[in-house]
Amino acid sequence: MDATSSDGIRSAPPRYDRPEPDAFTRPYWDAAAEGRLLLRRCRSCGRAHHYPREFCPHCWSEDVTWEPATGRATLYTWSVVHRNDLPPFGDRVPYVPAVVDLAEGPRMMTELVAADPETLCAGLELEVAFREGAPVFRPAPTPAR
Repeated sequence: MDATSSDGIRSAPPRYDRPEPDAFTRPYWDAAAEGRLLLRRCRSCGRAHHYPREFCPHCWSEDVTWEPATGRATLYTWSVVHRNDLPPFGDRVPYVPAVVDLAEGPRMMTELVAADPETLCAGLELEVAFREGAPVFRPAPTPAR
């Protein structure tokens, strides 16, 4: 449902499923809109980190750069949400918020899609997918035997 202001202008209801991009995070969100996942890597200590920051959270260096991620991860932990009244979550219930370990090392908060909550287990192999320009994860296909 759209909201109408006192001057009669309709606006979309607020969304609570992603942050507002700013000048610093714009490369991350632009890449995600193109179906690419980016990370930050420190040139001083060599460690990758996520969420994007202007400095390395490990050694505090400001010598960090963007790099493409492989999109591979393993499931660390998850929950199943059955009720959420904030838009657009109410239309998604039940949904699975999760923390995943990216192949490059950092942990990332995300959402699992195309996954049966009854079959989830820690260590499950995952791959990135994108929904409306935001990275989400799904179970990776199992190799044929």
